[in-house]
Amino acid sequence: MSHTPAPAPPRPIASPCVMVCTVDGASGLCLGCLRTLQEIATWSRMTDEGRAAVMADLPGRKSRIDPRLLGE
Repeated sequence: MSHTPAPAPPRPIASPCVMVCTVDGASGLCLGCLRTLQEIATWSRMTDEGRAAVMADLPGRKSRIDPRLLGE
């Protein structure tokens, strides 16, 4: 009798979300995580490489937002 191993539970997906979900109309970026609405909507379906590319790009996006909106 052959036993099929149970499928592994899904691996957690790292996300930059900080639960501050407000999109800046001028830049189109979320003020909390700096992702676009499209990136947020498709995050769980993106490849690991796609998510890594977005994560690498996030630090440079902060300059696209008016500092007053970020409380700076």
